[in-house]
Amino acid sequence: MNIPSNLMYTKSDEWFDPATGKVGLTDYAQAQLSDIVFVEITVSAGDVVEVGKPIASVESVKAAAESYAPVSGKVIAVNEDLLNAPETLNRDPYGAGWLIQIEGADPSGLMDAAAYEKYCEERTH
Repeated sequence: MNIPSNLMYTKSDEWFDPATGKVGLTDYAQAQLSDIVFVEITVSAGDVVEVGKPIASVESVKAAAESYAPVSGKVIAVNEDLLNAPETLNRDPYGAGWLIQIEGADPSGLMDAAAYEKYCEERTH
């Protein structure tokens, strides 16, 4: 399981990059969903999002899931490329698989990589 140390994490399996403001689904989440076939991002650039509110729907061959804002702030970019290539979430969840980019966010309520790794291990045992 890939858990980059420079990112912050939620219990609902989103990651947040404090350096860029990008948000996405974790490697753990994409592995649980398996083959992702559809992504719908439900917010637009210019929207203000609140922590814990839905930002996207993701469907795989075996499940559907909501993705939630890990932080509050203004959406400054949406990854439109995912709409035509949802499988990017499986291939590159921390790179090209980002969902949205938020500015002005405070990540203080999120877990660091070590805490998230421990949380994932607790769920799989």
